[in-house]
Amino acid sequence: MAIAALDSRLAGPAAALSTIDLLRLSTAGSVDDGKSTLIGRLLYETKSIFEDQLEAIERASLRQGADQLNLALLTDGLRAEREQGITIDVAYRYFATPRRKFIIADTPGHVQYTRNMVTGASTSDLALILVDARNGVVEQSRRHALLASLLGVRQLLVCVNKMDLVGYAREAFEQVRDEFSSFATGLGTANVAFIPVSALYGDNVIEPSANMEWYDGPALLPYLEAVPAGSNAGEAGFRFPVQWVVRPMSNEHHDYRAYAGQIGSGRVQPGDEVLVLPLGKTTRIRAIDTYDGSLDSAAAPLSVSLLLEDDLDVSRGDMLCDPFSPPSSSQDVEAMVCWFSETPLNPNGRYTIRHTTRKARALVTGIDYRLDTNTLQRDTDVRGLNLKLNDVGRLRLRTTQPLLWDEYRRNRVTGSFILADEGTNSTVAAGMILPPGEDW
Repeated sequence: MAIAALDSRLAGPAAALSTIDLLRLSTAGSVDDGKSTLIGRLLYETKSIFEDQLEAIERASLRQGADQLNLALLTDGLRAEREQGITIDVAYRYFATPRRKFIIADTPGHVQYTRNMVTGASTSDLALILVDARNGVVEQSRRHALLASLLGVRQLLVCVNKMDLVGYAREAFEQVRDEFSSFATGLGTANVAFIPVSALYGDNVIEPSANMEWYDGPALLPYLEAVPAGSNAGEAGFRFPVQWVVRPMSNEHHDYRAYAGQIGSGRVQPGDEVLVLPLGKTTRIRAIDTYDGSLDSAAAPLSVSLLLEDDLDVSRGDMLCDPFSPPSSSQDVEAMVCWFSETPLNPNGRYTIRHTTRKARALVTGIDYRLDTNTLQRDTDVRGLNLKLNDVGRLRLRTTQPLLWDEYRRNRVTGSFILADEGTNSTVAAGMILPPGEDW
């Protein structure tokens, strides 16, 4: 669409409809696969752009000498991103249709920003991976698929982009589909779908394309509207890491004591029996309070204050949970780790571990292997084995306090942690807990 013909597309953002559900998705792809253009196309076609934003992008496109609106400029917000034509930081984009609301985590494609991709995908229901139809499946495609699988993203959507540059050839799409499918069999991902698109011209983005009549599947937006939403947060039962003890200092409320935090998973209502860990005692929920008043029930991820029927010793880092399916408790944990720091892992080093609301010290007791994210091969040669920036590997840790954890694939909240350098307090790694002796 020529820039001169854009006036009819000016519109405000789509309304945030409270009666429809929400799909969280992350996007990933190699550099110049057209990821930013595809997101821009979705925002543009769903009328999720303010008029002044569109006018600014129109002027910038004209300055670049483009005869098309450069939709990538809608998402590449940093000056360095615009100048270099790449995505660097994670940015969250919001849009809605009459059927669903969407939050897109726009993550970088370059290998040096893999840690940013991990951050964006950690809360996603679906990972959208772009592949350039001319280049096929490359190392970054495999890396992003692996990380999405490690992070518990159960649905992968592969958009084979730039189909216009291969003459909309069916053979080019099928070659990418077959190669990626072969790689994905080793990931254990529940669902992998493929859609051929041209983000630049909008083919198969909103509506089926007349240029690809051989493709009989849905276009991108209808697929996103229909794919199941929601994570695995409820599989482990009720989990409530205590963040704060609420004790108003006034004579009127001198006997008030509540425990504030965010529900990690499950649902709770007054009268429910809960187990307090690590205390090991059971009690019942007396009331659920919020700033706006009391509730009859509450579910993840709502932040609430819980009042208990019994006066127990409960503090930050403790957990209220389902007494019939409690989390595991141990000082020794095994986990897959993505290393974020430019300083390599110290094989016998001590780090600060932050898990839910609990903070402790952690000692690295072993490195089982480093994972080649391109081939899925495991480097198990323990001589000199280490993790460097953007590496993925399996570690064994011993903590100074027991962690109350679930397997990451069952519960992202209680199954994840971060490691920080004790000296600088900077985050050095993100971890996904595994059951002892089991692999991801």
